[in-house]
Amino acid sequence: MRDGTLAGRVAMITGGGDGIGRGFALRFAREGAAVLIVDFDEGRGAAVVEELRATGAQAEFYRCDVTERDQVTGAVDACVAAFDSVDILVNNAYSGLGAERVEKQSDARFENTMKMCLYATKWAMERALPHMKARRWGRVINMASLNGVNAHMGSADYNVGKEAVRAYSRSAAREWAGYGICVNVICPAAASASYRRFAEMAPDVAAATSGANPMGRMGDPERDIAGVALFLASEDARYLTGNTLFVDGGAHINGVPWVPDLGPED
Repeated sequence: MRDGTLAGRVAMITGGGDGIGRGFALRFAREGAAVLIVDFDEGRGAAVVEELRATGAQAEFYRCDVTERDQVTGAVDACVAAFDSVDILVNNAYSGLGAERVEKQSDARFENTMKMCLYATKWAMERALPHMKARRWGRVINMASLNGVNAHMGSADYNVGKEAVRAYSRSAAREWAGYGICVNVICPAAASASYRRFAEMAPDVAAATSGANPMGRMGDPERDIAGVALFLASEDARYLTGNTLFVDGGAHINGVPWVPDLGPED
């Protein structure tokens, strides 16, 4: 068994092939965890697995479209089959659409986003619960967003989806506390994969957003965000549940301007 804060633990990370998910995976593996990387992009996910194995960690990959229930539950089953456990569940996967006005967002867009945000989280948590209950120990870390907290423009579907994740997390935290399962949420400000895509589409808005952060920059997924996730995944967080941690350089304090070009009004 490897040494470290998470020695002997097993972590499943959705969206683990890039950005925040990759940062968490690298940090968890260094602290002794076995890691299942769950991602839609097989090449990207497999590359992270190789990074982890190069450090001596146990790691496997599972390809998954998180909008499909059977694939999400299959990922949890694969984690248990590979490592005989799922102790730490990180619900992080998301692939967004471009900015669009509230009144122009279709039902189909909302449905797809809700599947990626709320339903994927729900499906994974439900499937992992019996395994965590059996061990009387579990850590669920769900990723939400300042977009929802601050009602950023152009992303109503994402805002609603991530706020739904926060509400679901608090409900599960209350009901599962007696099993030794802690459920918490991180709202990050990080140079994630989705942020990088946004910066490519709207570099001026991205630069203004980063500059308005009290710390003057977006966080690094591994160095700035993953350490908080490591704490939440550890034994030290045994009495912390139902919380949202804003790991954002202070961006939540007064809000950070996020005004994308939504085109002309009708």
